[in-house]
Parts: sequence; C-alpha cells; structure tokens
Amino acid sequence: MRRIEALDGVVGVIIGRSYGGKSLGQGVPTGGLKIQRKISGSLKAVTQSEKGLQEIFIRTEAGMEDAVAKAISEGL
Repeated sequence: MRRIEALDGVVGVIIGRSYGGKSLGQGVPTGGLKIQRKISGSLKAVTQSEKGLQEIFIRTEAGMEDAVAKAISEGL
C-alpha cells in the first residue's frame, strides 16, 4: 500500500471489502494487484492476499488515472 501511495498523482488508498477463500484468485501471487476499472479521479483494484482478495480504491489527482494505472501495471 505504501508503494501505491508514494506514486506521483496518488492522493490516497482506501481499503475495501475482503473476500476470503482459498479458491479466489488462484494462480495469482500474494500481493498481485489488478486494476478493475478507471473512474474519474480514481481506480478500483483488487489485490491477492494470503486469505483471498482485497478490494482497493485508489484516489488520484484529476487526469492522473492512466499514469497511475500504467505505473502499477509496470510493477510500481
């Protein structure tokens, strides 16, 4: 989370719901992050935890959604 918060254009990170179950996110390494969608001024993402999936809402500066998503997809 701290690496995401440190990215240029990120205002903050909000932790959302957690979905437990070993069958969720199979084949994805712990800590793996996937952007689900872009919303004006933010990104909705999920990360793989040891116990399932964790929703994350990434608040960005206006117009920085694509740059932040690119930085995340390139491995921070």
